[in-house]
Amino acid sequence: MAGKKAVDDVAGGDSGINEGALLRKLDLRLLPAVGVLYLLSFLDRSNVGNARIEGLLADVHMTGNQYLTGLTLYFVGYVLFEIPCNIILKRTTPRIWLPTLTIVWGIVATLTGIVHNLAGFLVNRFFLGTESGLFPGVVFYFSMWYKRRERQYRISLFFSAASLAGAFGGILAYGIGRMRGVVWESGWRWIFILEGILTVLVAAAAYGFIHNYPDTSKFLSEDEREFIHQRLAADSDATHDERFTWAAVVEALKDPNCWLYGLGFHTMSLPLYTLSLFLPTIIANLGYTAATAQLLTVPPYAFAFVTTASIAVLSEKLGQRAIFIGGSAVFAAVGYAILLGNTDPVARPGVSYVGVFFSAGGIYPATALVLSWPAINVSGQTKRAIANAMQISIGNLGAVLGTQLYRTSDGPRFIVGHSLALAYLVANAVVVTILGIRLKRENERREAIAEEIKHVGVIVDWRGDSDPRWRFEY
Repeated sequence: MAGKKAVDDVAGGDSGINEGALLRKLDLRLLPAVGVLYLLSFLDRSNVGNARIEGLLADVHMTGNQYLTGLTLYFVGYVLFEIPCNIILKRTTPRIWLPTLTIVWGIVATLTGIVHNLAGFLVNRFFLGTESGLFPGVVFYFSMWYKRRERQYRISLFFSAASLAGAFGGILAYGIGRMRGVVWESGWRWIFILEGILTVLVAAAAYGFIHNYPDTSKFLSEDEREFIHQRLAADSDATHDERFTWAAVVEALKDPNCWLYGLGFHTMSLPLYTLSLFLPTIIANLGYTAATAQLLTVPPYAFAFVTTASIAVLSEKLGQRAIFIGGSAVFAAVGYAILLGNTDPVARPGVSYVGVFFSAGGIYPATALVLSWPAINVSGQTKRAIANAMQISIGNLGAVLGTQLYRTSDGPRFIVGHSLALAYLVANAVVVTILGIRLKRENERREAIAEEIKHVGVIVDWRGDSDPRWRFEY
């Protein structure tokens, strides 16, 4: 009875706090702030695709294959910098670290505009991988504000900034590309310089609009701070004094679900990054000029933003994950089937362009949902940390492979790249279906054993997601 009373107290009856109004207040303060940083992050990592069709390769004296090597090196840095960045976040504060991290990669992005040889380009792409600390850092940040079942929706909305970055990137590249002849013969250098400077300026301002944690945020009243603390303490295992054990690591490594979360992202990361890095090239190869191709990248990304936000809302309302991830992957696969089926894309560019809409409109919502899945399903601090690391590591292997697929000699049909992306999307639908069925059956098995407990923070003997009182989101 004591445990039930603690749960009821957190529901907010005696506090006088309107929980819905408080959540809307948090969303308004937190989501736009971190969302704009992620928009800049994705803009700075993917604008190399816009620069490519503005003369980057010729001016830096590199071949198409050397350019692909540079794209691959970005992910090497991404993996190496991720853990140190997360350690620094936990030793500092979000208000200090997230803007500082953004300034660091903004400077690196700006310096891309003055590289003059292959070595400079490769070194620059490697250090741009410092961006890797932002996404997992924000996921951790959200865990200090929102309950378990509230995070998926917010993470998806946060990730939708990636598609907005693609739309803004096309518009900016079109305008900046017209600066050819100003200092340099080609306009691609200004794409990196101006967008990098924008990142640094916004990051400097972010010291003022990024909030730390509830205990120190000035926009909350004392009652609101206490209410947030109580609801998180009841909902999350983060308040448990859990010591690191190798047994928890082994448990994660032996859990098929943890591997399936990783495969779920792996099968989305290849289509995600091939689209974001090569879309300007794909469209330019349909017979358009560089300037027109830049503009034509905007509508597919705008459509992807709409589908990502819409699917996030539907998934949250209906409490379904697998069906929306798999359905989005199939939607994107239709796009690649259209691209492959168009045997003469130069003669029929409109057909391929329709295919791009399908691809973008499915890839982004599926990626947003699959990235947030383990954050709401894995319980136990150590196990969840290992599961998240497994997902990112396994997923980035797909991105590394993807950077080598769209070779210059393969245009305009890009059969190898489109075929692999199609195969990966079909594989994603299979993986998430298997995982969804596993989670559903496990929930049914547990229903016969023990009643579900949602407020795990008040349970003293909590054993993580292996506890039969835990229920999975599928």
